Amino acid sequence: MISTNSFVLSLQELDKTKLNLAGGKGANLGALTRIEGIQVPDGFCVTTEAFKRITPSIAGLLDQLSLLQIADRKKIAALSEEIRHRIEAVTIPGDIVEEITRLLSNYGAQNAYAVRSSATAEDLPGASFAGQQDTYLNITGREAILRHISKCWASLFTERAVIYRVQNGFDHRKVQLAVVIQQMIFPQAAGILFTADPVTGNRKVVSIDASFGLGEAMVSGLVNADNYKVSDNGQTDKKISTKKLAIYALTAGGTKEQEIGPEQQNSQALTDGQILQLAHIGRKIEAHFGYPQDIEWCLADNLFYVVQSRPITTLYPIPAANDQQNHIYISVGHQQMMTDPIKPLGLSFFQLRAPRPMYTAGGRLFVDVFPDLSSPAGRYVLIEVLGKSDPLIKDALATLTDRPGFIPAPSNGDTANGNKAPSHPDYEAMIPYDPALVPGLIKHFETSLNELKHTIQTKSGLDLLDFIQEDLRQSQKDPAAAQSLPAIMTGMNAAAWINEKMNEWLGEKSVADTLSQSVPHNVTSEMGLALLDVADVIRPYTEVITYLQTIRNDVFLDGLPALNGGQAARDAIYAFLDKYGMRCAGEIDITRTRWSERPATLVPMILSNIKNLAPGASRQKFEQGQQEALKKEQELLDRLRQLPDGEAKARETKQKITLIRNYAGYREYPKYVIVSRYFVYKQALLQLAEALVQTNVIHEKEDIYYLSFDELREVVRTHTLDYQLIHQRKEAYKTYEKLTPPRVMTGDGEIITSTYKRENLPAGAIVGLPVSSGLIEGRARVILNMEDAGLEEGDILVTAFTDPSWTPLFVSIKGLVTEVGGLMTHGAVIAREYGLPAVVGVENATKRIKDGQRIRVHGTEGYIEIL
Repeated sequence: MISTNSFVLSLQELDKTKLNLAGGKGANLGALTRIEGIQVPDGFCVTTEAFKRITPSIAGLLDQLSLLQIADRKKIAALSEEIRHRIEAVTIPGDIVEEITRLLSNYGAQNAYAVRSSATAEDLPGASFAGQQDTYLNITGREAILRHISKCWASLFTERAVIYRVQNGFDHRKVQLAVVIQQMIFPQAAGILFTADPVTGNRKVVSIDASFGLGEAMVSGLVNADNYKVSDNGQTDKKISTKKLAIYALTAGGTKEQEIGPEQQNSQALTDGQILQLAHIGRKIEAHFGYPQDIEWCLADNLFYVVQSRPITTLYPIPAANDQQNHIYISVGHQQMMTDPIKPLGLSFFQLRAPRPMYTAGGRLFVDVFPDLSSPAGRYVLIEVLGKSDPLIKDALATLTDRPGFIPAPSNGDTANGNKAPSHPDYEAMIPYDPALVPGLIKHFETSLNELKHTIQTKSGLDLLDFIQEDLRQSQKDPAAAQSLPAIMTGMNAAAWINEKMNEWLGEKSVADTLSQSVPHNVTSEMGLALLDVADVIRPYTEVITYLQTIRNDVFLDGLPALNGGQAARDAIYAFLDKYGMRCAGEIDITRTRWSERPATLVPMILSNIKNLAPGASRQKFEQGQQEALKKEQELLDRLRQLPDGEAKARETKQKITLIRNYAGYREYPKYVIVSRYFVYKQALLQLAEALVQTNVIHEKEDIYYLSFDELREVVRTHTLDYQLIHQRKEAYKTYEKLTPPRVMTGDGEIITSTYKRENLPAGAIVGLPVSSGLIEGRARVILNMEDAGLEEGDILVTAFTDPSWTPLFVSIKGLVTEVGGLMTHGAVIAREYGLPAVVGVENATKRIKDGQRIRVHGTEGYIEIL
């Protein structure tokens, strides 16, 4: 049925190109009518052009609403209510009413209809806006339908809809609303179908929720629905719920709740055949749209009708794979203590220097470990060695290796070739004590970095990109880099030996944590102490402190020399930046803004150090750690000598302690080298980007961040760029920021959940991985951005992750809790060196622990109590 104007269109006239006219729901329903075999209740759409006719009456109120933020909840509520009243009071223009009346007479003016809101910011791949606007069922009569059209328009401004738009960055003035009017279906059952399991993310499982009557009972939470899961191999898993209520349509209009008879309450809402039929319908719709769908359906007279289909926006993307094999992806970000999304240039830089293929999904990097798990040695390294560092990954991988038929059993040839798992940790993989090794490596890398800074200045254009790529290759082949891993592993293995043997011989846990305090050559912990020295320079000058408390931008350094003590403060900050200015939060992403580029990031930390710590704290903290380590060493050796064969035990323990003290600090240096080289590359690339801006190839220098390294090379070569790609990448990045990456997932998108296997914990304990021993109580400071760190003495830092850039905060805290981390990740290493009790890998710590709560951190046992 073809309409005569743009105010009202039949569903058959709609498709995804009509999003701006029909909204997300209307456009998708129109697309559904074009899929063979899919039944969609007939109807039409009152388009956004009609809505625009009534919006001049609320234009001023919309301007006011657009100025409000999430914190303005009361103002949002009051203004939203006023807008809704204003809309419902507006008389719908006569020509629109005339067209609606004409279509109603064609479809049947006395029939019952469902009146559904359809916003332009709705049912989108990046934001579903599910349930934000209103739907009205079983509406009869022209006047009632017109009245409910106005109600739908008004529902665009419910408080929940307004807040959702604020949270997702949508402008209230740009979002329009259409209204879909469909012939009412009176179903015996209805529900929701997901073409990917919404709990696990598995794309090969269809999940169906079903209940008797209208789906509103299920959506509103009145009943527990049946749940059916259908795998692509045809297997069905059913959970039948007791359904005591249903909602049915009334003959005169509207709906009512109705009790279900006892004999039917535990019956399946759908038969086995209907379940498989509905799963097939879901797969057909998914194939049409090209991504997993959230589908509302109803069953009437043994015919399935689809009343809505929208993208599932909560699924984590899967790395692209052009094969039918199984894959098991481990998150690189969880190992690197940086789970934020990385821009395309940053991803490609990480991939260029990676020793094995890394795959991208959701702006993060993943490694496919399926082949490793197929061999005994690979399985041992992943589950036992990596598992000690991150038990949640170990538990997830064990779940998959125990799954029948998922991973092939290791072949006999593996064992015959000696490819078998070690029976015991290889503590013998240690190099001898060499006090010159680490200083020599550091000197070598400093020389290499200076050569890079000098040489790269002579490069430009394609030569620059070729030089960077070759330098990345050569830096990995550097013999000094090959010496770094044995030094690091020696420190780690010596610590593991100490912990195992001291527990076995003396009954004492986590001894190596104390022995690791204030070790030499730890560039990351030295950085935290160096910022304390900056605070000491500034501390005597109240004028400088007052000035720093008010700065809002990164040109504050220029204003310092005019103040008493300002030049000394400026020199101290610049000296710090000269050595550590290449660091920042999320520093493994080359595109992240460095401290040298935004020095104001350091100011809150400097002020916290001045407030919370006494002069000379840098030296005092380091010396205190040294003394505690020395005292613990002497205590252990004295106790060991009292044991049978005590002199031999003490002698071997002393050797391992020497290895810890000599090599443990170097654990942090290789990343410092990488990040230092990254900053040199970045500065050169931004000069290249500036040249592209000057020649009008790109709009802004930072646009190169949304290109891979190879794409950037092509832009430099051709001097052309399709800016649609940049726009798409920027929008994708905004979406990725809202996602939480999984530790482990399969190639089917299934996120493997995992738990800590721990017993005898107090009631209410929040469990994690113990990485730095000790017990501490204090105020929880939940901080997601380092710039927001307003720390008080005795605070315990609770955050998502801590990479090396967070280290300057560690000098002001008494304990650490993070959502991500392992035994040897940076936060754990520095916590041990500073003597901070720490528990990491705590799922949803920043949500389960509230800012300001008093908590107790059990760093030795690995749990937190809320006091």
